[in-house]
Amino acid sequence: MTNAETISKLNNALSTLIKAYEELQDENNNLKSRINELEDEVLELEAAKEDLEKNVDEFKNHTQEDKSNISSMLGKIESILNRKIGDSTPSSSTVSKVEDKKEEEELKEEPNILNTNPNSFENVLQKEEVKEESNSNKIDLNRMASLLNGFNH
Repeated sequence: MTNAETISKLNNALSTLIKAYEELQDENNNLKSRINELEDEVLELEAAKEDLEKNVDEFKNHTQEDKSNISSMLGKIESILNRKIGDSTPSSSTVSKVEDKKEEEELKEEPNILNTNPNSFENVLQKEEVKEESNSNKIDLNRMASLLNGFNH
């Protein structure tokens, strides 16, 4: 082998090494840019995570506030209903007994009203309307109480 051949082979090897080095350098640059992109994504995800955690904390606080507000409102409604029910009727069994007595008294009074008062028919109609209103109010209060009890369970 001559010097010229040796130099030519060394030159080819050096060219191959330079080409491989340049390719490795390009890959390295691509990897560095990809690392930078991923680091930026990580920072964005961490910021988004912090925002979500703040939102979750706010949601939990609002949920607790809503629960306490609802509980307070339900307590007020129950106390109002209990007061109204307590004022108007002591218990459901007492209500039916009182209503039965009222009906008996009205039945006994009706003939007297018809005989003595010319407007007795109107009076009877008014009593019927009052009776229906009080019954519907009691039913509505009972329905409201049962609904409230359903919310508590």
